[in-house]
Parts: sequence; C-alpha cells; structure tokens
Amino acid sequence: MSSCCGLRSGSPIMETELTSSSRGRGFGSIFGSTVKPRPTRFQTSDEDVEDLLPNKSPGRPSGTVFPYVGVACLGAFLFGYHLGVVNGALEYLAKDLRIAQNTVLQGWIVSTLLAGATVGSFTGGALADKFGRTRTFQLDAIPLAIGGFLCATAQSVQTMIVGRSLAGIGIGIASAIVPLYISEISPTEIRGALGSVNQLFICIGILAALVAGLPLEGNPTWWRTMFGIAIVPSILLALGMAICPESPRWLYQQGKISEAEKAIKTLYGKEIVASVMQDLTAASQGSSEPEAGWSELFSSRYQKVVSIGASLFLLQQFAGINAVVYYSTSVFRSAGISSDVAASALVGASNVFGTVIASSLMDRKGRKSLLITSFSGMAASMLLLSVSFSWKVLAPYSGSLAVLGTVLYVLSFSLGAGPVPALLLPEIFASRIRAKAISLSLGTHWKRRVARWKKLNVLLLLQLRTFVPQ
Repeated sequence: MSSCCGLRSGSPIMETELTSSSRGRGFGSIFGSTVKPRPTRFQTSDEDVEDLLPNKSPGRPSGTVFPYVGVACLGAFLFGYHLGVVNGALEYLAKDLRIAQNTVLQGWIVSTLLAGATVGSFTGGALADKFGRTRTFQLDAIPLAIGGFLCATAQSVQTMIVGRSLAGIGIGIASAIVPLYISEISPTEIRGALGSVNQLFICIGILAALVAGLPLEGNPTWWRTMFGIAIVPSILLALGMAICPESPRWLYQQGKISEAEKAIKTLYGKEIVASVMQDLTAASQGSSEPEAGWSELFSSRYQKVVSIGASLFLLQQFAGINAVVYYSTSVFRSAGISSDVAASALVGASNVFGTVIASSLMDRKGRKSLLITSFSGMAASMLLLSVSFSWKVLAPYSGSLAVLGTVLYVLSFSLGAGPVPALLLPEIFASRIRAKAISLSLGTHWKRRVARWKKLNVLLLLQLRTFVPQ
C-alpha cells in the first residue's frame, strides 16, 4: 500500500519499503495464499516496524483464524443489534412505560446508548492494552448482557436508561477491540476482507433487530423479548473468547513468549511457529520503546496520523448516513411504500449487499480507492435525493427518485465509508499507540454522533415535513 488517505510513500507517518529481505517468514504466508507474497517493511511512524511479509513458508500451515474472527464478530453483531433494536421497539415501549407523549424521554432512551458508547470507546483501548484482547472481550460481555437484561425487564424509564447506557458502554468497547483483534490475528493477504466482516456483522445485527421486531404488531409487549435476545450473543461472546487465542503480538509485547508460541500454533499451525516468532522478534527490534501514554498521541511524532484516524470517522458522520437511515421510512412513504418494515429491510439489504462487495474488493482495489468511490457515490446520491424534492419538473417522479437516491446512498456508504475506517486504523497506527489511538478516534466518532443525533431530530424532521407529502 503505497499511499493511504493522503499518506505519501516515504513520509514519516507511513513508509512502505520493498526489499529482498531474508529475515524469515511470517504472517503473510501462513494461510497458503495463491498470491505470491513480497517481503515488505511497514514503518507506521518513525522507528516502528510492523507486519513483515515473508518469501516462503517452511511448511504448509494447518491453522485457521476464521472461527476466532467469527467469535469476535459477535461483538460487531451486538453493536448493530443494539443500534437497531430501538427503532421498531420505541413506539411500543413508550406506551408500556407511559411516556408515549414525552418525546424528550424517548430521545433519552435512544441517545443514552450513544453516550455510553462514547465512554466505552475511550476505555476499550486501555482495557485491551492492560488485560489483553480476549479478556477485554469477556469483560465487555458483562455490560452488554446486563444492559440487555435491564432493558428487557424495565418497569420504569430510569431502568431503561441505565440498561441502554450499559449496552452503549458495551458496544463502544466492542467498536474498538473487534477491528483491533481481527487485524492482529489476520494474515496480510486477506486482512482487508476479514476486517470488513466487522462491518458486515454490524449490518447483520441491524437486520436481525428488524426481523426481531416483526411480531410487534400482533404482540405489543414483544419489545421486551427483542431486548432480551441480545443477552444470548453476549453470553456466547464471553464463552467463545474463553477458547480463542490471545493476540500473539500482544503476548509478545508483554514478554509472554511461551504463550505467544501457543497462540501462534493455535492460529496458524505448529509448522510455522518459529518463523512467526522470528518475525515478531524482528519487528520488536524496530522499536524497543514502552507502550505510549495518552499524552503521546498529541505529540508532534504521532499527532498527524492520529488526526487522520479521527478525521476518517468525523467525515463518516458528517457525510449524513445517520440522517438518511433514521428518516428513510419517511422518504419511502413519499413513494407509496407505507410499510416501515419493508423500507427498513430495503435499506438494510442494501447495506449488507454493499458490504459483501466491499469485502471482495478490499484487498484487490485497496482502501483508498474504495473510500474515493464511496464518498463520490454518496455525494451523487445525495444530490439525486435533493433534486428529487426541490425540482418541480421532477415532482411526478420525486418519490421514486428519492427512494433510488436513498438506496444508492446506503449502498455507496457500505462500499467504503462504512467498513474502511475501522479497518484502516489498526494498519496506520504504530503498535505502541494502536489501541489508545483507535479508542480516541472512535471516541471522537461517538461523541460527534451523540451531538448530531439531537440536532437531527429537530432539523431533519422540519426539512422532511417541508418536502415529503403527509
């Protein structure tokens, strides 16, 4: 990857150097890719050396990371499920908790999840550095399960808000450690595809929340079951992580050499333990510095790359995806689609479809090209959505054009702006700042999302009432 998000080849932030190195064999070849690996040295910042690709492997690897990626993605699934579950349930839980006429309290029920996620995302990196990746997943399952239980059994608004806050802390931590763990156990050749699985499971979680809400019309108290469903994957996450190997990179950094060798054997097979350990040793020689503190993220050495990471998520939010998704049902009604479930299903299916395409293209086309294509498509789709409501000559077709613009927008988002930022951050941050820098970037993302959510409810509703027929 010669350049990424404005990082130039040869810059102190991201330097890629192709060599004829003979320093052993490592992560790039342990999965038997048909692509011939090239020995590469990634210098992510100053002296930090990362991700060595080998010439060849001394034996055919017998391990696989796919089951462990799948377990980690339960965190991504819960991320999407908790985000989406309130959309269908809010009307019914508001009646049950006697706040149907109080939109302020309803807003608190929604926004406290985002506020909790802000707190969780800031703490996720520090927990992952202190306790390890798998143990942090297990700790994360606690607020996820308790939050789901409190929401499912809530008899008051206060209990519901506490439950949503705990669930928010859980998904905030998950948003930081899922991409981190996947990037550290994935082989280089398919890291992009596996990294985008994180976004795919978020989309699947949102769709699952939609499907879970189907019985609501016939059973108004079903909303409690919808929240209770989230307890099951939370428990599975905790149990699954008990058998998942820890990140070999984290174990090695902690000086737990024998445990790192055991994790490598589990992930990749015993045939290449020595070569992977050799690569870890070579990488550690590039930087013998201790783990960075929070203040170092703002030092002249790291502030540029950290700013890029945070900016990626800010641009993701400023692009308007929340506005389009939250109010897509109103747009669809203008086209005669009266079923909110059908509208949400179409948006969700577009998101999943685009993410699947992104997974297949991530390692072939590169992160930067997908981001450019994605944001360009989002801009064109937003333009179509705007003119469909504002140009009188298009009035007879405004509903259909608005639906088309909405679907194309979500599809464009899922091609790059959705999956790429979370995948890119572990790749551009040096190992000594990686966990904390990801937490900072995601914390900025969640903080902005909370602020923008409150404005969206007022401003966007006024705009939709102006353009969308009642």
